[in-house]
Amino acid sequence: MIAASQTKPLLSRVADSVYWMGRYIERAENVARFLDVNHNLMLDLPQGYQDQWQPIVDTTGDRALFEKRYGTAKRESVVKFLAFDPDYSNSIHSCILAARENARSVRETISSEMWQQINSMYLLITQEKDELTPTQLPAFCHQVRMACHLFHGISEVTMTHNEAWHFIRLGRNLERADKTSRILDVKYFILLPSVKDVGTPYDDVQWSAVLKSVSGFEMYRKRHGRIAPDRIVEFLLLDGEFPRALRYCIGRADRSLHVITGSAADGFTCSSEQRLGLLRGELDFTLVEGILSAGLHEFCDALQGKMNTIDECIKNDFFAQQPG
Repeated sequence: MIAASQTKPLLSRVADSVYWMGRYIERAENVARFLDVNHNLMLDLPQGYQDQWQPIVDTTGDRALFEKRYGTAKRESVVKFLAFDPDYSNSIHSCILAARENARSVRETISSEMWQQINSMYLLITQEKDELTPTQLPAFCHQVRMACHLFHGISEVTMTHNEAWHFIRLGRNLERADKTSRILDVKYFILLPSVKDVGTPYDDVQWSAVLKSVSGFEMYRKRHGRIAPDRIVEFLLLDGEFPRALRYCIGRADRSLHVITGSAADGFTCSSEQRLGLLRGELDFTLVEGILSAGLHEFCDALQGKMNTIDECIKNDFFAQQPG
């Protein structure tokens, strides 16, 4: 295998495009799942609780932008912002369009089936021109999720598992890890309106929604049974087998990065490998009790900072630097 520094001139443009294609598809799927789960959460909550649409905006990290453009977080404005706003770079609409543009630029690298599936997703999102009614939202979110799952499955079985494929997997797993940490952080730090709700059925509904937001409710119940916040935190951050757990995602991303560079699994040849390896090691040897005693919000906030640094290192190590 050729070292990263030697392959950079050849892989730079392709690596950049497929990496972000993987991230954008994963981002669109996550936003669709968050909207769907929150819609169902509104139906499950007891009477007297206010709408919980603001925390979904908080999950994106773009609360200030939303408030500037839409004001108060209501169902209609949040759905428009997260699903269809063409001027918001992280909306489902914008993510699918960006993924399609990246796929178009590397059509010689991806399979024709992958290109066809991205076009199908593009048609799905551009045909939804009117605001969705509450009864239509679950069906739309389900369509987006299944379309993204189908894309991942198609890429798995129709594309050679070479460096380009590993860049797709690298982007997908880093995006997935980021969103898992964000949804957990929102629940623990923002979502619960009062300590009086801790341990109540309302609290159980909220924690169940967190698990469903990462498609982890069934697997958690098979593993741990009853709803327990500390076990949920452990499951979503430190589990090594659940594919949306942060530790699992970082481990898979680390493997792909080592395949790309050809370096030994216990070493590193560039800053992105070093940073990713340090985070993987931290998660391998961290206990949930230590996370909770030090503060979950602080832990998640630090995690997001480290993943942002890893993303910057990947950009510097592998992608072409654009002038200006």
